[in-house]
Amino acid sequence: MSRSALRAGRWGRNLIRPGVTGAGLGLLGLGGSVTGAEKRLWDSFCSFTGVLSSCCAQFQVIVQPERNGGVFPSIPALQLPGRRVKVRMDEPSEVIPEESSAALPEPKGAVCSPRSGSGHGEQDTEQRSREDEPSREDERRDGSASLVWAARPGMLFQKDRQTSIHPLSLSWVFGFNSGLAVHSLMDGEDRVLLYISSHTVVIHDILRNRQYHLQGHMNAISCLCVSEDRRWVATGDRGPDALIIVWDSYSGIPVCTIFESHPEDGVGAIAISRDAKYLATISAGTVQRVCVWKWTLPTEKPLCSTDLRPEFGYQDYVIFNPQNPYEFVSNSETQAIFYTWGDAGLQYSTPLLSRQTFKSVVGCFSQSVFHFNHSQALTGTSAGKLVVWDVVRPRSPSEEPRVELHSVKAIKVVPMQTESITVLMVFESCIVTGDVKGQVKFYNGELKFLTCYSHSKVGPIRSISFSKAPPGASPACSTSFADSSQPFAARNFILSTSDATVFHVATDKINFEKLMEEAKKAVNAITCHPWQTLLAVGSHCGLLKVWDYQQNKYLVSRIFVEAGIQCLSYDPEGYLLAAGFTDGSVYILDAISLLSSCEKFKLSRGPVTHISFSHDSEYLATADENYFVAVYKRVLRKGSRCWEHLAGLHSHYKPIRSILFGVHSDSKKPRLLSLGEDRQLVEYDLNRSSKDHLVVLHRNQVEQFAVPLCLAWYPQLSTESFILTANNCYKMKLYNTTTKICRKTLLGPTYGSPLEKIQILPTTNAVDPQIRYLAYVTKDKVGLQILPIDGNPHKSSAFICHPDGVSDLASSYDGHYIFTAGGSDGTVMKWEVNLNALDAAASLGGEDLIPFYNLLDGGREGEFFRELEDYFYYVQLRSHGIDTLETRQVSTCIPLEEIPAVMRAMGFYPSEKKIEDMINEVKFSKYADTGEQVTQINFGDFLKLYINHRPAFGLSIKKIQQAFQVLGYDNENGDKVIDRGDLLLLLQCRGEHMTEDELARCLTTLMGKHPGGEGSEPDTYDPSGAAALSEEEIPEEITAEIFAADILGLPIAETEKKN
Repeated sequence: MSRSALRAGRWGRNLIRPGVTGAGLGLLGLGGSVTGAEKRLWDSFCSFTGVLSSCCAQFQVIVQPERNGGVFPSIPALQLPGRRVKVRMDEPSEVIPEESSAALPEPKGAVCSPRSGSGHGEQDTEQRSREDEPSREDERRDGSASLVWAARPGMLFQKDRQTSIHPLSLSWVFGFNSGLAVHSLMDGEDRVLLYISSHTVVIHDILRNRQYHLQGHMNAISCLCVSEDRRWVATGDRGPDALIIVWDSYSGIPVCTIFESHPEDGVGAIAISRDAKYLATISAGTVQRVCVWKWTLPTEKPLCSTDLRPEFGYQDYVIFNPQNPYEFVSNSETQAIFYTWGDAGLQYSTPLLSRQTFKSVVGCFSQSVFHFNHSQALTGTSAGKLVVWDVVRPRSPSEEPRVELHSVKAIKVVPMQTESITVLMVFESCIVTGDVKGQVKFYNGELKFLTCYSHSKVGPIRSISFSKAPPGASPACSTSFADSSQPFAARNFILSTSDATVFHVATDKINFEKLMEEAKKAVNAITCHPWQTLLAVGSHCGLLKVWDYQQNKYLVSRIFVEAGIQCLSYDPEGYLLAAGFTDGSVYILDAISLLSSCEKFKLSRGPVTHISFSHDSEYLATADENYFVAVYKRVLRKGSRCWEHLAGLHSHYKPIRSILFGVHSDSKKPRLLSLGEDRQLVEYDLNRSSKDHLVVLHRNQVEQFAVPLCLAWYPQLSTESFILTANNCYKMKLYNTTTKICRKTLLGPTYGSPLEKIQILPTTNAVDPQIRYLAYVTKDKVGLQILPIDGNPHKSSAFICHPDGVSDLASSYDGHYIFTAGGSDGTVMKWEVNLNALDAAASLGGEDLIPFYNLLDGGREGEFFRELEDYFYYVQLRSHGIDTLETRQVSTCIPLEEIPAVMRAMGFYPSEKKIEDMINEVKFSKYADTGEQVTQINFGDFLKLYINHRPAFGLSIKKIQQAFQVLGYDNENGDKVIDRGDLLLLLQCRGEHMTEDELARCLTTLMGKHPGGEGSEPDTYDPSGAAALSEEEIPEEITAEIFAADILGLPIAETEKKN
């Protein structure tokens, strides 16, 4: 299905229930134009889906109608990118027409009928609700009622939890985005919160300890709003392919997705009107665009929009006028903007306000609201004041809207308090403020003080969310409360603070109940206990928390005020927890109480980035940002065990990516390795190391060009033992644990960014311990890989976990869960592992060479594959002699010496070191088992060798341009160039340098003339004319484009040239 078709179908907006027969065609927007053949085909489709439902009761699929020339719906794949809609085939689904007037029923509380179009003068829904009731009752009786229509508050957690069909599924989220609001969804004794964690909307039942996750965004959510009845939740994100999604909080279904709303920068602010029909969004770019949407319409175009000038400041808050959905206000720190919109478009007014206007300090704006019973608006400021704006409207809300600019001006600035106002809202007949000291204050319509709720442990308030009114309840407060002698009563409310704490406030008892307290700064450190269901989480604010991840319950915490926590590690025995800090200190703590078991160490001058225990808990090693490796040893002193610093060493000259303890196979003593971006794998001799002297046993360069990023011990799946590394070129390599020789190079997962961290999952298969799996994280994804690694792409999968970056990875001791830390997003995500789903996906991808065929251009039947076969068999002929008259021996193999020739013929130009690695990989592939070397390679093994060693994404002009940026200089035209003489000198002196004879031969071949035409053989090499040829054909100044196109003869697309 094409992307345009997906947009036209609104990505699953119309969810068709199987079993709908011809009588329901009118509901699908097909009535009146459906032929008999189309109807019969539709009935057959319904019968098919009915059978599918009974046979696949446990399967969750999406049934997606696509208007294909006005015919009938079709069935797409099981998963759609950017939209996580799952509808049980054996449950009723939503049946919605695709008319231009409205594709969704109007939300509850709307002021127009759901079929009356987009006009502004419609009657209230109550006037026509009785007319529709009989038909809706019929729908309920015949089982075709919509999932959304049938949803009720509280039913979200009543759904039976189905086994996930994905290898990884989000099970729990620890932490939330304290920069966004927290909303209360339920009343009474319930504590159901809605908040944002990275790219996920979390609905959290605090009392029953349950979470429900709304997933669909690919970028971190930047803004959200909730309708007045708390049912409709709208979220927006920033980044590539930014989305706006409207969710039904009752059912958890995304009922509307808007693509490309603000394609350049994403969404910075969003608001929903009181009638829940309209959305107002503001983009996050320098030039901000304001749009108004009617989200129930089947269109992705806004009703109206306008661009704002950058001098207005960054508009980060927007809210509708509750009395008039055709008005809204937004503000930056310095400018409030008032908008009015209608059939003629969107216009705005920008009233001026400065310190000279009222001869007083105004402060920075925080939030704005419309007054509930005046033609006025209010804006809170950092100086503790309220700016009162007078809004003169040219019409009443009941009249047909005419786009005329308001006459808006600031009429006064009212000092309310000395503390900065961070939250300003209208709640029924009250003006409510929240400030930086955690105070919530209520005022009446004349801004007279009513009451205040405060607590010493409450920090700067970020949001306030009141409980919904019980049926028939009177307003909590009104202007009649101007007389402070009258009793004041307000509803209970939820407040969140900017330091990531959430409170429930019972106003009748003035009781502040702490519901959540999470990290207020980046979370960079997580680790799992080796034999208990404990997860330790450390953040840069110094908060260390331990959770029972099986029960999802907080157990114990400790706050370190001196510095932030950068890394954590339990010892293998499970009694100690080591923590590395941003100030270079190291703490060794009791794993249960979190009390220090010894004095802290502070030997590093920079943040400690890695920390690890040896298998026997006798050694502890750390690495820091200054490329320093330190080792600590447990000793017996005065009859008790304690820790002391052994030695340290600056063993790398670039950042250290991993430190890893292992076990010597012969002595069972610990061995220590470190891997750096300097491409050095360093092994230390712990036995020979002494106080302040750390001995290096081996130092090996593991990469020639790529940068190694992570390190792990490969499971013993064969006779030979390996160390596994992954580099920034999407390659994974196996090195012999003793010789450190590269034994295999394999194509790793290619999901947008290289692997940053890897971890072997603990074995869970007691029957066959050889079945093992690898967990990994990239820049923003978490994934699983089936071992042994062979380059098969179907043996791995990945899911977006933290769009702003993953900082750490951990796995439970039994391998059932994987945990990821999101760094700056302040969250930790718990992922449930389903290995059967991963195995099934690998099986569906095919066996033997089938997965590798699909990695070639055109696949098994393509021209590239046929060309590869031709070269392979041509080399067979050449190895026997092209002109020989002797009888040829038929073979399916070629000599190993011919591997480079075929590789280069296919457009892959390996270095001499890579050629050596490829030949050794094949030559010694069976040596550990048989003691014999391999001298030939068959076509299947050659195909795998080619795919695993070639560049993951081909040759790009960008890499050549990057080299010229480093080696070249700016000429008079501002282009990066390399002098011809310097280039020839570099090729002969640097890297795998060429001899003068080799260079002359290459240049003659690359730039020689072909007198016999295009199909003739290249010119014969003439060393005497090589120098003259280089001066004649190669310009004095060479750019990257000249080098690629004119010298190497590589095609360059016009877009690449422009870039």
